[in-house]
Amino acid sequence: MSVLGRETFAALRHREFRLLWAGQAGASQAWWMDQVAQGWLMYNLTNSPVQLGLVQGIQAIPILVLSPLAGGVADRYPRKQQVVVAQMLAGAMYVVLALLIVTNRIQPWHVYAMAVVMAMVQAFHQPARAAMVADAVPPGHLTNAIGLNSLAFNVARSTGPALAGVIIAALGTASCYVVQAMCYVLATVWTLSLRPTPGSATSGHVGRGSSFGRSIVEGFAFSWRNEVVRPALLIAMGASLLIMPFMTLLPVFARDLLGVGATGQGALLTAMGIGAMCSAILVASFGDRLPRGWLMLGGVTVYGLGVVAFAASTSFRLSLTLMMIVGVAHVSSYALVQTVIQTYSPSALRGRTMAVFHMASVVVTLGSMLAGTLASLAGARWATAAMGAAGVLLTIAIGATLPHARRIR
Repeated sequence: MSVLGRETFAALRHREFRLLWAGQAGASQAWWMDQVAQGWLMYNLTNSPVQLGLVQGIQAIPILVLSPLAGGVADRYPRKQQVVVAQMLAGAMYVVLALLIVTNRIQPWHVYAMAVVMAMVQAFHQPARAAMVADAVPPGHLTNAIGLNSLAFNVARSTGPALAGVIIAALGTASCYVVQAMCYVLATVWTLSLRPTPGSATSGHVGRGSSFGRSIVEGFAFSWRNEVVRPALLIAMGASLLIMPFMTLLPVFARDLLGVGATGQGALLTAMGIGAMCSAILVASFGDRLPRGWLMLGGVTVYGLGVVAFAASTSFRLSLTLMMIVGVAHVSSYALVQTVIQTYSPSALRGRTMAVFHMASVVVTLGSMLAGTLASLAGARWATAAMGAAGVLLTIAIGATLPHARRIR
């Protein structure tokens, strides 16, 4: 059987999932373009690796505070409306930032403020969109659907940063933000075309019998007590704190250490996206037959080792290759974890468990602040290598102390 067989795209036979998938592709394209645009804008405004970390870290507070609330909303009210409003706000924010740049009024505090607003938007957008996937496909196609969503996300990872780098180099950062806003417009159009699924949480009839506070506690309690969800979340949190934050320092590597500029930074993220895209295809094709526990643990270990090697590289070509390896392993800490959580969470709790999963982005922001601080003290190379090595050791410790994690299917 070939990797790209008929069943690789099975979930796309369902109309509602096709629309969700298209919306995911549009939103992901904008998000990945912003990884280049935001970092490049802040670094050129401040020339400070500490502020590169802070612009990520400032997003921790709204995500930490609002994610549990957003998960509760997603389990009580129509998820489609939640997604549409979030996408419209995101597009509007990008337009505002583009206008500030064009009128030459942009200041570092504007970038910080935009980061906070976008964090608030994403806190409501991500859990609702992720929870809608299980409503759009039969249970037998859930793993395939999540794999295809990861594929869309990682195709955007491959094309978005490169596109952003080219646009910034040719037309400026403001033009990049205009294109990002257009991506959200398209995502909103596709989401509005979704039909409600009767009897599902998408219709807004799940979990209204208890108070918001109690429903939030129920989501946390389930996530911690479930023997499958808990280790999956711990693996994701460890990678988010210690390994993923290396991307915050990519402008330093691209401009100062490798000398390749914004276009080179886009190429590095594109290489990572190509590797992640290959992994996403495997998840979509063979997800139900893969030993998910071992792949999560082994993948995050390779992820950390790849980041350590990237930190030591002085060759742009070698760095591109290492970023592809990192991308292959990255899916182990994202797509597989998300698949496990959605598979083992009941529909009535899925919005809240996905909110807990997306709170890993809070941990990423804390790690980004740590990376920026360490880079200012010891340099970007040493900071990246030290955190990557610590992530490897933590992952090994999780596998050793929670043997059930190795048996997750």
